[in-house]
Amino acid sequence: MNKTGLIAILGTGAVLALILLVSNFNIQININSKSDQVSASQQTNQTTQGTQADSMASHHGGGTPADATIFNGLVGKSAPDFTLESYDGKKVILSELKGKNVILFFNEGLMCYPACWNQIAAFGKDTELAKKAVILNITADPKNNWKQAIDKMPELTQAMVLFDSNKQVSQTYGVLTLPSSMHKGQFPGHSYVIINKEGIIKFVRDDVQMAVRNQELSGEIDKL
Repeated sequence: MNKTGLIAILGTGAVLALILLVSNFNIQININSKSDQVSASQQTNQTTQGTQADSMASHHGGGTPADATIFNGLVGKSAPDFTLESYDGKKVILSELKGKNVILFFNEGLMCYPACWNQIAAFGKDTELAKKAVILNITADPKNNWKQAIDKMPELTQAMVLFDSNKQVSQTYGVLTLPSSMHKGQFPGHSYVIINKEGIIKFVRDDVQMAVRNQELSGEIDKL
């Protein structure tokens, strides 16, 4: 092989080597670029999820943790007395109901549609349960706002609804921080208390399913 041919071969090899080197460099750049993009995307998703979690926590009581200590500790104790006003202006004093079984239903009221409304309406229609106990539905709504609920669901007028607008009774009974509360620390959720004829609390239940519990409560009354 003459010198010219050898030089040509060596030149071609050098060019091929250079091409391979550049190709590998470009591949490495692309891999690093994609890796950086994935990392940036993950960081963005984590930030978004964190923001959404903070927003959800704010909606559910500003991050206030659930605490049922006071509520669960009521069983076996005398029911804390209270005086609350009904929609028709009647003053209801709990201690004056001694000699009768009493069911208290603490609920969020206007904002808890339809679950709490359905339970209140079901209480109002249940003539058999009404023979066994006085049923008091306690909401933290201002009394004047309740007309909105009645206009939308007129059967609510058949039930006794009491207004704990300053939330003092709800706080005393420990229902503001229960798991069923959608605004922990601010409003009750969907919670029941049964008081016997002697004024002793015999049963409590916080219902995160927010169901209509007439049948279950009737069974608990029968145990008293």
